[in-house]
Amino acid sequence: MAEEHGGPDGPAEQARQALLAEGSYLMEPDALSQCLGTDDSGWRAFAAHWEDLAPDTYAAELGTRRLRRYGRFCLSRAGELAAQEHAGFLQPEHSNPLYVDVDRRFEPLTAAFAGEPVLAALIRMLGRVATCLDDADTWDVQVHPFRIVAEADGEGEPTPEGRHRDGVTLVTSLLIHRENATGGQSTVYGPDGTERMTTTLTRPGTLLLGDDRATLHGVSPIRPADPARPARRDVLVTTLTPH
Repeated sequence: MAEEHGGPDGPAEQARQALLAEGSYLMEPDALSQCLGTDDSGWRAFAAHWEDLAPDTYAAELGTRRLRRYGRFCLSRAGELAAQEHAGFLQPEHSNPLYVDVDRRFEPLTAAFAGEPVLAALIRMLGRVATCLDDADTWDVQVHPFRIVAEADGEGEPTPEGRHRDGVTLVTSLLIHRENATGGQSTVYGPDGTERMTTTLTRPGTLLLGDDRATLHGVSPIRPADPARPARRDVLVTTLTPH
């Protein structure tokens, strides 16, 4: 288990303080690597799993080319992590307006992805951060690797549902790769719609964290910078909810 580096003022503690004060926090790549105890080779091995995602047929119905997989874990207070049986993805009422009461079925994480040391270290670190929001004995963890693709004559929608909540406690978005893309601006809003943070994740390893109970979020469309080549944006969305 990767330990939290940097003592009481380390990146994870800074994330906790910001979530309590502002409802969101942006962790830079070097700080995240410090928290996870990984390096460039570890990130390259992790990013390779985005070459093995499956088409999202639900997004295709809306005209967005998106690839993804889905995994579920259980994380104990002691940091014990266990994969859960694969199941459909049903978001709580009043969270995603596009899929109310829709039990969506996605391909599971591959065994190699589910066993990634970087993924385990990330989930455990997020569990430590999430204790500032809820002192849970056990967390339900949902893992969503995404790839959004935009062709020359169109755009890709990271959040076709628009401004929304995920119906969880902690929601995070980790940039894995971005290629030939413009747009993709992430915005965090207060409950009244006031913008609290606006940023574009451009550096792989940048992690955006949000208190999903106190904020809403959305991401603007991406388009190709060079129309002769497709744009792509690879992210990992990880959420935590008390079991």
